Amino acid sequence: MNEDKLMGYVHQAVGDFGSILTGALINLGDKLGLFRAMVGAGALTPAELAEKTGTTERYVREWASGLAAAGYVDYAGAGRYQLNEEQAIVLADESSPAYVMGGFQGMMAATRIVPKAVDAFRTGDGIGWHEHDPDLFQGTERFFRPGYAANLVQSWLPALEGADAKLRAGAKVADVGCGYGASTIIMASAYPASQFWGFDYHEPSIRHATEQAKAAGVGDRVRFEVSAAKEYPGTDFDLVCHFDCLHDMGDPVGAASYTRQSLKDDGHWLLVEPFANDDIADNLNPIGRVFYAASTLICTPASLSQEVGAGLGAQAGEARLREVAKSAGFTSFRRATETPFNLVFEGRP
Repeated sequence: MNEDKLMGYVHQAVGDFGSILTGALINLGDKLGLFRAMVGAGALTPAELAEKTGTTERYVREWASGLAAAGYVDYAGAGRYQLNEEQAIVLADESSPAYVMGGFQGMMAATRIVPKAVDAFRTGDGIGWHEHDPDLFQGTERFFRPGYAANLVQSWLPALEGADAKLRAGAKVADVGCGYGASTIIMASAYPASQFWGFDYHEPSIRHATEQAKAAGVGDRVRFEVSAAKEYPGTDFDLVCHFDCLHDMGDPVGAASYTRQSLKDDGHWLLVEPFANDDIADNLNPIGRVFYAASTLICTPASLSQEVGAGLGAQAGEARLREVAKSAGFTSFRRATETPFNLVFEGRP
C-alpha cells in the first residue's frame, strides 16, 4: 500500500467535506443578505454586519471565519472581514456572468433528494423534477440566467444562419422546457418585433415565469403555458429552443421529432446542452465533476421518471446528441458555437 497515496485521498476527502459545508454557509449568506450587506462596506466586525442584516453576532462571527478559511471572504485583521471586488462580483452581482450564487442554491437543493435517490438506485425508478426542493427551481434559474444574458443574444442566436435577422424582423419563437422563463424573457427583451411562447410541464415554474415577464415589461409579447415537450401547440415556429433541458427528457428523440414538425420549413432548432466531450475520459475534470454529479441527482432521474426513459444525462456529448437529431429527422445538425460550459447546436428541418 502506498501511504502517500492513501493520505492524498484522505486530504481530498477533507477538502470535499469543506466544499459541502462551505456551500451551506454560502447559501446561508445568500438567504440572509450577508454578502449583499458587505459589498462596498469595507472591513466590518461581525457585530456591524449582524446589525446591518438583522442577524446575531455570534453566528455571523463563525460564518465569516468559515468563509475566510475557504477564501470567499477576506479576513482584514483585528476581527474584521470584507469582500474584495472580485468576491463581490461572484457572490453578489446578479448581473455578472461570473455570478455563482444560483449554483450554490441549486446544488444544495439537489442534495436533499438523496433519501429518494437511495430507493431509486435500487428500483430503477425515476425522480421527477417536480419532486425536488423548490430551491432547485429558483437556483437553476439564477445559475443559468447570467450565462444566457451574456451569450444568448450576443453570440448564440447570431451563430444560427439567418435567425438573428428573422427575429429582428418579427418571428414566432417557442422556448420548450423554459422553467422560470429567463431565456424566454431575455430573447423577448432583445427582439421586440417577435412573439414568444414558453412551455414547461411544471406549473409552479410557469406561474413564476408569467409574473417575471410582466415585471420585465414583455408580458404583451410572451405567453407561458403548461405543456409537455411533445404536446405544445403551434406548427409554424421560426425558432424552437431547448436550453439545458433535452437531456432531462424521457424521450429526447420524440421531443426533437415534435420540434421538427412544429418548425416552418426554413425554421431553426436551437439546442443548448452542457459542455461534454464524447469520451468519458475527456470529461474527468472540474466541469465534468459538477455535471456528472448534478446528472446523477437531477437529470438522469428526471429522464427515468418519464416515458421511454432514455437517460441521456448531462454529459451526453455531441455524438449522442447528433444521433438524436438524426433519428428525429433533422436534415442538418451542426455545432454553431460553444462556451466552457455549453455546447450550442443548430438543427434545420
